[in-house]
Amino acid sequence: MGTGHYFWAIFYFASLCSASLANNAKINFREKEKKVLDQILGAGKYDARIRPSGINGTENLPTYVYVNMFLRSISKIDDYKMEYSVQLTFREQWTDERLKFDDIQGRLKYLTLTEANRVWMPDLFFSNEKEGHFHNIIMPNVYIRIFPNGSVLYSIRISLTLACPMNLKLYPLDRQICSLRMASYGWTTNDLVFLWKEGDPVQVVKNLHLPRFTLEKFLTDYCNSKTNTGEYSCLKVDLLFKREFSYYLIQIYIPCCMLVIVSWVSFWLDQGAVPARVSLGVTTLLTMATQTSGINASLPPVSYTKAIDVWTGVCLTFVFGALLEFALVNYASRSDMHKDNIKKKRRDLEQASLDAASDLLDTDSNATFAMKPLVRHPADPLALEKLRQCEVHMQPPKRPNCCKTWLSKFPTRQCSRSKRIDVISRITFPLVFALFNLVYWSTYLFREEEDETF
Repeated sequence: MGTGHYFWAIFYFASLCSASLANNAKINFREKEKKVLDQILGAGKYDARIRPSGINGTENLPTYVYVNMFLRSISKIDDYKMEYSVQLTFREQWTDERLKFDDIQGRLKYLTLTEANRVWMPDLFFSNEKEGHFHNIIMPNVYIRIFPNGSVLYSIRISLTLACPMNLKLYPLDRQICSLRMASYGWTTNDLVFLWKEGDPVQVVKNLHLPRFTLEKFLTDYCNSKTNTGEYSCLKVDLLFKREFSYYLIQIYIPCCMLVIVSWVSFWLDQGAVPARVSLGVTTLLTMATQTSGINASLPPVSYTKAIDVWTGVCLTFVFGALLEFALVNYASRSDMHKDNIKKKRRDLEQASLDAASDLLDTDSNATFAMKPLVRHPADPLALEKLRQCEVHMQPPKRPNCCKTWLSKFPTRQCSRSKRIDVISRITFPLVFALFNLVYWSTYLFREEEDETF
C-alpha cells in the first residue's frame, strides 16, 4: 500500500469523526434547548395565570404589549349588512422577566412554542367582530417565540368579519371608513396597556384588489374606553375605502339616462298613434320602476335620502311626466276637435243667415229700387266687412310675443294646442333634464370632497 492510500484512509477516518462530533453537538444542543424549556416552563416553576411584572420587574407598573399586524386580504365589503371581511397576521410582543434564559453564547437565539396556553397571554379581543376563525391547515398557524431577555412574540393568522357602520348619503359617490378595534377584556390600564409597535405597525399586502372599492389609506390610533369597572386600553386601525364609480356609471346611470331619452320619443309620434305612445310610456315607466327596485334591494333601508335615490326619483319623474304629457295632448286634441266642430257650425249658421238676407234683398230690390236708403242694411255682406275692418283699425296694436313668434315657425295642423304641447315638450324636457344633471353632479361631487372627515 502506497503513501497515497494511507493519506486517503486518514482523510476518510477524520471526516467520519468530524461528522460524528457534529451530530453529537447537535444532539447536545437540542438537549440543552429541552433543558432550557424545562427550566423556565417546568412544573411548579412558571404559572401562566399570573401577569408579568412591569418594566424592570416593577410590580406597580402595567405590562406593556406592543401590537403590529399584516393585512393579507380584504375579501368583501357588504353595504347591506354593513360589514367587511379581512384576513390578517396578528402579532403581540411583551416582556416576561420569568422567561429569561442563557443563550449558550449566542447560539440559542430564541425558543419556539406552538401552544399558547404554556405562557401568559394578553386578553385582547376585537370589539367590532361579528365572526372569526383560526387557520389550522395543515398545522395551526400560530407560534410563540421566547427570546433570551424574556421578550415574547406571539403571532397568529386569523380571518375576521367586522362591523362597519356606513353613511350612505353620497352613495355611490361616497367614501367609507371601516375600523378594526382591539381592546383588553378584563385587565384595566393599571395592569395592561396596548401600544402600537414603533415604525410601521400595520402593513398591507401589495396589489390589494377589491371588486368595487379602493383602499386609499389607513391610520392607527388609540381608543381607550371608560366603563363602570375602569378604563381599558384599546387600539384601532381606520381603513379609508373609496367606492369605484365606473361600475355604477355603467350599470345604473347610463341605463337610466337611456330610459329617460327613450320616453321622449313619444313627443315625435303622431297624436293619433295612441297605442304606440301609450305602450312606449308604460313600458319605460315599468322598466324604470324595476331598475329602481333592483337598486334598493342591494342597499339597507335607511331613514335618509341617498344620492342614488335622488337620481332614480328624478328619472322616474321624467318618465312619468312624458306619460302624463301624452294624456294632456290627447285631452287637448279632443278639445280642439270639439272647438273646430263648434266653429264649423257657427260658420254654417252665419253663411245661412247671409244667404237668406241676400235672397231677401234681391226680392225687394225690384219693388223698392227708387227708395234705397243711403246706409246699407246691417245684413249686407259689404257692410259687415267694413264694420270688421273698422273694429280692427280701432283696436290698439298688440305687442309681439316672442314665444308665439317662435312657435309659429313650427308647422302645426290648424295651429292646434295639442301639437304645440308636443313641440314645447321636445325642447323643455331635454333642457330641464340637462339642468338637473348639471345641478346633481356639481352638488354631489363637491359634497364628496367637503364631507371627507378622515
